[in-house]
Amino acid sequence: MSETVQANAAALLTEVEKVNAVILAEPMAEVVPLEAAPADQAEAIRKRMAEVDLGNTQSIISFGSAAQAELQVISQAMLQDVKNKDVGPAGDSLRNIVTTIRGFAVSELDLRREASWWERLLGRAAPFAKFVAKYEDVQGQIDKITGDLLTHEHTLLKDIKSLDILYEKTLTFYNELALYIAAGEAKLAETDGKTIPAKEAEVGAVPEADKVMKAQELRDLRAARDDLERRVHDLRLTRQVTMQSLPSIRLVQENDKSLVTKINSTLVNTVPLWETQLAQAVTIQRSKEAAEAVRDANDLTNELLKSNAENLQTANKVVREEMERGVFDIETVKQANATLIATINESLAIADEGKAKRAAAEAELVKMEAELRDTLASAKARQTAPAQA
Repeated sequence: MSETVQANAAALLTEVEKVNAVILAEPMAEVVPLEAAPADQAEAIRKRMAEVDLGNTQSIISFGSAAQAELQVISQAMLQDVKNKDVGPAGDSLRNIVTTIRGFAVSELDLRREASWWERLLGRAAPFAKFVAKYEDVQGQIDKITGDLLTHEHTLLKDIKSLDILYEKTLTFYNELALYIAAGEAKLAETDGKTIPAKEAEVGAVPEADKVMKAQELRDLRAARDDLERRVHDLRLTRQVTMQSLPSIRLVQENDKSLVTKINSTLVNTVPLWETQLAQAVTIQRSKEAAEAVRDANDLTNELLKSNAENLQTANKVVREEMERGVFDIETVKQANATLIATINESLAIADEGKAKRAAAEAELVKMEAELRDTLASAKARQTAPAQA
């Protein structure tokens, strides 16, 4: 909600309280007759009695109509005002803002919440950026609705004031009708008690030649009296209908007062509170994320410390073991020594074997040489023998 709308709504709070504090006057219960009326009221009744001229039919027909003139003026003004303005339904705007707020789930802030089956089906997550974008969209909708609500509030306050005037004028008309009814009844009583008897006496006193005219005047007088009685009866019916319209006006007015109070409360309290709570929720979520980041960093640091300590322990063991080892392991030296002795012994055995083989070969060569000499000597002897023969 914009600051301008909020400031205007807060400024209208005094006006709302003022219209709610207005106490409307109650109508009179019964018509007070002339003989029982206070002096000022009796004077008003006599003034209205003077408006009736039984010899003038138009005065009887229009009797009491003057009281309605001002009421008709204010009623026509209100009707014209309704025709000239296009007022959107304030109740719909209130429902829209409730629907908009309820449709915005703060639970979406929790990134670790369990995803709905629809989100799991579509593989969607609930990123914080998406939440903020939705918040901004909803904020725009609320700004528009609150602007409409402020317009509705101005209109309703104007209507309430107009209804105050209408109620006052209707009540004045209702009380004025009571005066006219009392005046009419007093005129009827005067006519029945004085005027008609006097006319009857006048008819009886005139010569026979004038009786027809005087009798007609008496009939006209009685007819006018009956017309006045019917007019008074109509005024009674009108007063009854007017009395019924008074609570209707108050009911409409009370409904408008309740609605304007709800609108003002929504603008001054509900929407700012929702915005405050949402801002707190966003801030808390950000703080939570920062705390989680710090916790993750601390966990990582602890893991590194633990890992480094374990690695140091392992490396230290290896280094210390290597430091405590000799250049050559005794087992390796023993094995190398055994291998060297075996090699020497093997070399000696091979040398002895070679020496033996050479001695045998030498004896064999001597033998072969002797055999060769003997063969050569034998061959030579054979060649000499034939020559001598």
